[in-house]
Amino acid sequence: MEDRIGELLAPIAEEVGVDILKVSIGGGHHQQLLRVVVDAAGGVPFDAIERISRALSLQMDAEDLIADQYRLEITSPGLDWPLTTEADFHRHRGEMLKATFDDGSRLTGENIGPCEHGVRLRTDDGDEKDIDVNEVAKIVRVIDWSRTSGRKTKMKSGEDMIR
Repeated sequence: MEDRIGELLAPIAEEVGVDILKVSIGGGHHQQLLRVVVDAAGGVPFDAIERISRALSLQMDAEDLIADQYRLEITSPGLDWPLTTEADFHRHRGEMLKATFDDGSRLTGENIGPCEHGVRLRTDDGDEKDIDVNEVAKIVRVIDWSRTSGRKTKMKSGEDMIR
């Protein structure tokens, strides 16, 4: 059923400019939960979520795919949503990512885009590292507080720069 709902959702998502990350159905005895996770470069505007909700509700009513009552939840992924695909790395280019390796070690850097088997990160010291998604436990977005706060940081060359 999730595949059929995804088919109904695809043209709606394309129209509002978001990618569908997951469609799932679950829930309790009296009411099922239909959860749709969508994402877009720069985040998903609230009006896009509203439009998707209205349009999918109309489609679901017309198709009558879920016999009982259900609750529809349209959401965007949080920072802890794992990034795994080339599309994920394109969508979040320029953002700070944290790769946690199977041995527990971590590497944080700016996403400069997908590479052959994963993503290329630029670390604080200016080095570029290719991260193979098959060699990590998880890659997630993180907040770069120095960029957010506008605080000056020293670059390797000694020049002051606002991040």
